[in-house]
Amino acid sequence: MDPSPFDIPYRGGFVGTEHRFALTVYFEDTDTAGIVYHANYLRFFERARSDMLRAAGIDQRAFLDAGGGAYAVTEMDIKWRRSARLDDDLLVVSRVTGVRAASCLIHQRVMRAGEVLAEATVTAALVSPQGRPVRQPAEWVETFKALERQED
Repeated sequence: MDPSPFDIPYRGGFVGTEHRFALTVYFEDTDTAGIVYHANYLRFFERARSDMLRAAGIDQRAFLDAGGGAYAVTEMDIKWRRSARLDDDLLVVSRVTGVRAASCLIHQRVMRAGEVLAEATVTAALVSPQGRPVRQPAEWVETFKALERQED
């Protein structure tokens, strides 16, 4: 039996150097008034960052399984502007804005129909299984630097 397109998980992708990840607000994301609970924006940002790494060709799972460690959020600055609501279709736009030896900075926006609802600046550091910062693989750094460059 051939798989239906509905059997394949959604994946976002890059438009230029911006990664785009669409999602819908479900009941579980909201409070009793149908408004997205503020902490759930963290989940939206995380899903989009994970998808961005996958789309950039970075295999976090293989690195983790090989004992190399994983990314951990070490800092996040968030500004909530408007509320998302039940059944809203949202777009999380992510962009690499800085690259260091063991970390990268990512700017993210949750948007509804072009309106920014929340935005965050995130520092994600690669840490060993013992929780110590480790250098990112050179090819990952190059990938992030390419994504960081401004389009002409």
